[in-house]
Amino acid sequence: MAQVNVSINGRAFRLACDDGQEEHVASLGARFDQAITELRGALGEIGDQRLMVMAGILMTDRLREAEARLRGAEDEIEAMRERRREVQGRYEALEEGFVSTLENTAERIETLADRLHQIGRTSPSGIEP
Repeated sequence: MAQVNVSINGRAFRLACDDGQEEHVASLGARFDQAITELRGALGEIGDQRLMVMAGILMTDRLREAEARLRGAEDEIEAMRERRREVQGRYEALEEGFVSTLENTAERIETLADRLHQIGRTSPSGIEP
């Protein structure tokens, strides 16, 4: 198990983490320290314990907001998928109708061609030679 040192509110903390996660844990520590610095700038010196609790609540609130946005994005993606399925169904129905119309038209053209061919084989009086 790896260990990483993080600095929070001017104090160094040694934290254990999985091997290969050192950079990630250090980054999280830096973000938490930024929240502490932000609160200290807004509230002044309110004591380390209160500052840590406030920073924890701030980070939890940010996480809640991010989760809500993520749920909204997931809902939007699902609505888009449903819309795509609907459009695809309509497209397939239109395509089937087009193919059917094209086949019917081809049959009619063949029938007309056969009739013209028969007319061309008959004499002007309508009697075959």
